[in-house]
Amino acid sequence: MPEEPSPHIDFGWIDSQDGLVELVDELLEIPRYALDTEFHRERTYYPKLALIQIAWWPEGTYEKQELVLIDPLELDVSDLGRLFDTESLCVIHAAQQDLDVLTHAVGSIPKRMFDTQIAGGFVGYGTPSLVSLLQGEIGITPAKGDRLTDWLRRPLTDNQRQYAAADVEYLLDVHDRLVVKLAQQGRLEWAEDACEELRIRPTSGSNPHDAWLRLKDARSLRPGGRAIAQSLAAWREERAMRVDIPVRQVLPDLAVLGLSQRGPSTLKELRQARGVDDRHAKGGIADEILAAVERGKDMPPPESPKTSDDLDRNLRPAVTLISAWVSQIARDEKIDTTMLATRADIVGLLRDDADARLASGWRAALLGQGIRDLVSGKAGLTFDPQGRLTLVPV
Repeated sequence: MPEEPSPHIDFGWIDSQDGLVELVDELLEIPRYALDTEFHRERTYYPKLALIQIAWWPEGTYEKQELVLIDPLELDVSDLGRLFDTESLCVIHAAQQDLDVLTHAVGSIPKRMFDTQIAGGFVGYGTPSLVSLLQGEIGITPAKGDRLTDWLRRPLTDNQRQYAAADVEYLLDVHDRLVVKLAQQGRLEWAEDACEELRIRPTSGSNPHDAWLRLKDARSLRPGGRAIAQSLAAWREERAMRVDIPVRQVLPDLAVLGLSQRGPSTLKELRQARGVDDRHAKGGIADEILAAVERGKDMPPPESPKTSDDLDRNLRPAVTLISAWVSQIARDEKIDTTMLATRADIVGLLRDDADARLASGWRAALLGQGIRDLVSGKAGLTFDPQGRLTLVPV
């Protein structure tokens, strides 16, 4: 049976600016810290930061870990930027949304980061939850909390605070154990590279003019329609940021696509577009939509989003075959398949994209030459006696 965690976690509570300044001053002297956030974004464009949890071992001792909860509703958390700008390592789990939150709430993100979910994917965990890592690495099962809790409501109950504290209580221990495993398997640099890829990935609102690429059927638009879609989607993104509401509440995707196809110039034409309702067809919002459409008509059309259909026709059948081999390598190496190579990564390499992830680094060393040998006819795939898909020279 898994060992039960301590029923009570000791932590500090910081809700004053002076308290945060003192904390950051102390953390500037330590080599690493664990961090997590609680936030909501269902009704807003930007995530609303509700709580920050930080744990660390005081410099020079492993006798007692320190842990604090920071209340961002009572203070300015931008002072954490001083910590993020140091070489201190931020240990975090499933960091993508946390990085988005910190970008907008603090104004910066940690300069160095280790994501335990990413690291777990290199030692056989797939894409692990924090619970899976705690059970697998430390042998504990954290107490269940209310995942639907309103973290913005004050005061937080003791159970809510305990649940939040548990998210960072063992992260540094997990980090220690994962680093040992990664080093033993020669994959520590791989994991660190993957963490850096995530750290520098663009966050929400970073480029409104690319927002149209997230439209599901954008590729079906004609060149003129793509230009209108780019203009409309950028306007929608910027308005959502300005009034801080989800983009779908500004204008649904269906309306953006319908307007891009029809290119309306009048209110009557606007009302006839699919997905447009009364909210969008009157007043200032209608004027803004029509202005965005007109701007799109004057813009050069952007390139159509690349897909596997853009690949040389003779290479398209190879994508499915290569995907099967990549899945076999992922099983053999106990690496999360999506971490190793997605279908888009394979297409990007075959298309010779300048930013193809399989063209350099550890992925190229593990897969790149094998894929090139396959498509050039220098190698083939066969099943070995164990039923494994194996690359063999031809």
